[in-house]
Amino acid sequence: MTYLQAVILGIVQGVAEFLPISSSGHLVLAQLALDWPLDNLAFNVALHVGTLFSILLVFRHELWGLLRQPQAVVAIVVATLPIVVVGLLLHDELERAFASPAAAGLALCVTAALLWGTRWVDRGTGELADITWKQAIVVGLFQAVAPVPGISRSGITIFSGLLSGMSRHTAATFSFLIAIPAILGAATLESWSLYKEGGLSASQWNVYGLGAAVAFGVGVFALKVLLKVITARKLHTFAWYCLAVGLLAIASSLFGVSGG
Repeated sequence: MTYLQAVILGIVQGVAEFLPISSSGHLVLAQLALDWPLDNLAFNVALHVGTLFSILLVFRHELWGLLRQPQAVVAIVVATLPIVVVGLLLHDELERAFASPAAAGLALCVTAALLWGTRWVDRGTGELADITWKQAIVVGLFQAVAPVPGISRSGITIFSGLLSGMSRHTAATFSFLIAIPAILGAATLESWSLYKEGGLSASQWNVYGLGAAVAFGVGVFALKVLLKVITARKLHTFAWYCLAVGLLAIASSLFGVSGG
């Protein structure tokens, strides 16, 4: 992978990780359109680590406040458990999914349906400290599907938070707080796999680091945009984009259209 590829995919990751359009799905489709390798899960994890630092920066005050909100900490742990199980049991299957544009397209259509559904479940109340373990379980079960390319992690967790009765602000904040252990877990799992395979070369470290840095910078901007969209009750508008891209990906796969 070249530095230019890392920069382009870092931009894609930074935008798509926080806007509810699925970063993993867009990484698959971008690599397909540009005729680049589709199965580099390690690089995809590196990009997610970059956007992890975007979350840490934007939500630094909320993270500090967790020290005084033990119930919220418990809720984050509970919501994280399902995706840990999925990551451990289905690691190989998820890696193969990154090579399937048709699967990403289908999942994007599912994301579109969920985003459109936020129009009818956006009636919740409560703050972060008020989240119950039942609400955390609901969000956690939905998040367990998020590693599938094309399923927007932010979209599906915000939808499920609203569905369980959270307010818009609380659902959004909780969505990104539970992303922290999820991304750290994926990074740890992939790092262990790389270690067993001999690790990365110096040039790979440089390329992966550049991609992560670009994803971080773009991610900070995209995350702030999304928070404004949620406040304005406009999350469902992204459904049309996900549906269009999903159908295009499926059609391209069926008719053998590829990049290059």
